Amino acid sequence: MEVFASPVAFEVIGTLLGVRLDRGSVRAATEAMLALENDAESTGRAWGTLWTELLEQVRAKRAAPGDDLVSALLTDEALSDEEIATMSSMLITGGDDTTANMLGLGTYALLAHPDQLAALRADPAVIDTAVEELLRYLTINQFGTTRTAMQDVELRGHTIREGEPVTVSLSAANRDPERFPDPDRLDLGRSAVGHLAFGHGIHHCLGAQLARVELRLGFSGLLRRFPGLRLAVPAAEVPLRAASVNYGVHRLPVTW
Repeated sequence: MEVFASPVAFEVIGTLLGVRLDRGSVRAATEAMLALENDAESTGRAWGTLWTELLEQVRAKRAAPGDDLVSALLTDEALSDEEIATMSSMLITGGDDTTANMLGLGTYALLAHPDQLAALRADPAVIDTAVEELLRYLTINQFGTTRTAMQDVELRGHTIREGEPVTVSLSAANRDPERFPDPDRLDLGRSAVGHLAFGHGIHHCLGAQLARVELRLGFSGLLRRFPGLRLAVPAAEVPLRAASVNYGVHRLPVTW
């Protein structure tokens, strides 16, 4: 996580936005915002710290724009610096933590399933299919998405009233046996087209294609660079990050 997954995700989103922040402080703020045990006050302080840092970067970009997303947003006179800082904060938290944890947890899943890892090593060309299956199998947004009914809806014998909130479990949908046979089995040869790891509809993750590129290149590069990569501890001893909005691993000790 510290020498591979987190640096890769952080560097990509930072370069895209054109901002330069301290990775340690951003990670601390993001983890505080996503931690389930934190209260609203703690979460608000973490958000405020990140937003303030980004506002300074946005104002610096206005004085000296570059070839990046923040500079492009600054050309829109309808957007204030504060609004662009808010967008940037959302993109940093969405593009860093999710991808970093998917890279870490995905590597763990591969190393914990030697048969699937061997299949990927034997045929690196299946990386596109492998990434989609890992996204389906892991679905790191572990609590799904919340929606509000705009009108009364009848769904399989249940009435959802107008104004009622509904939580949609993306992970449960991605393990639906009617859609994915033997869904609890990791199968990198499976066609996982139609999975909901990135959500659905108008709220589909706007960074989905960027994440796919990072995952394809990240996993491929890691396995190519370290052909003997393996877990340095038993799989059951890897500390999982369960008490967060995004599932992942705290640490992933490996050797090669």
